[in-house]
Amino acid sequence: MCPISINMIETKKLRKSFKSFKKEPGVMGSVKSLFHREYITKNAVEDFDLSIETGEMVALLGPNGAGKTTLMKMFTGIIVPSDGEVLVAGHKPFLREKQFRKKVAIVMGQKSQLWWDLPAMDSFLLLQKYYEIPPKAFKKRLDLMNDILRVGDLLHVHMRKMSLGERMKMELIASLLHAPEVIFLDEPTIGLDVMAQENIRKFIHDYHAENKVTVVLTSHYMADVQALCKRLVLIFNGMKGFDGPIEKFEKILGHEKILSITSSEAIDLDHPLLANYSPTFSNKFRTVELKIPEDQLSEIGAQILQQLPIIDFSTEKLPIERVMKTLVECPDILLKDRSAP
Repeated sequence: MCPISINMIETKKLRKSFKSFKKEPGVMGSVKSLFHREYITKNAVEDFDLSIETGEMVALLGPNGAGKTTLMKMFTGIIVPSDGEVLVAGHKPFLREKQFRKKVAIVMGQKSQLWWDLPAMDSFLLLQKYYEIPPKAFKKRLDLMNDILRVGDLLHVHMRKMSLGERMKMELIASLLHAPEVIFLDEPTIGLDVMAQENIRKFIHDYHAENKVTVVLTSHYMADVQALCKRLVLIFNGMKGFDGPIEKFEKILGHEKILSITSSEAIDLDHPLLANYSPTFSNKFRTVELKIPEDQLSEIGAQILQQLPIIDFSTEKLPIERVMKTLVECPDILLKDRSAP
């Protein structure tokens, strides 16, 4: 017997290139393009190796245009890779086999899979037929998700009359009715208010814990990532820049904490106690943020409290948002981190 792979998603040297032609502006440019075209090739994803185990929940992050959505579309078979290998649930996604389609689901925060002019229940019934879900299983799953998301009174309301948060709940239900083994969430909380975001995160967390499905999440809200995922994969210019625990990612810039202090009067920009800790001033030089190594925090903090008229004092470890912002501005830091012993 062949050994059963524990990886739900596996890619090797995966690459996707897009080809477009460069046209000169104006009428003459249009005429020239009829006879001669200069093509430009862009690698949206390049030599991408990735393994995700069954039951894992992984965040796929990167700046706009990095290749995240292209990867998600290759994972779900929407687009065909230019080269390399990709397997999801033991299938080649781009073949779009019937059994593969029953094993995966995708939720895109900026696009709807439900019919705009139909009540949600009508769309669910159509999906029941499409995925060949037995009536008893369909009713059980729908009732369960209705209880959790509390949307029973919205099932017969037209989608176009719902709020964004209500529509996103319906999108989640629609994606999970056929009990997929792999769920791809592309910006599932985009545009939602804080309360709606928290409700969606809690539902995803609880559903994953209960069903042990594999989840791949992309989001520009770091709160989504920190609340749901333990592992983070970072993509820059189509290539993998980091793959590991979030705790390790947060320490890429060093084992430091952010110390924020506010003084009752303006702080000297050249104060000798602050100069060595990358001070960032604000509030007319009355507030300053310092990056202090963890093993020096107690000592430096005590000295600051003694020497400056402090009225507010707080600390935090380098949050994931700060690390992401710094890496987007200077991705070479990742190269230095990988070359470190």
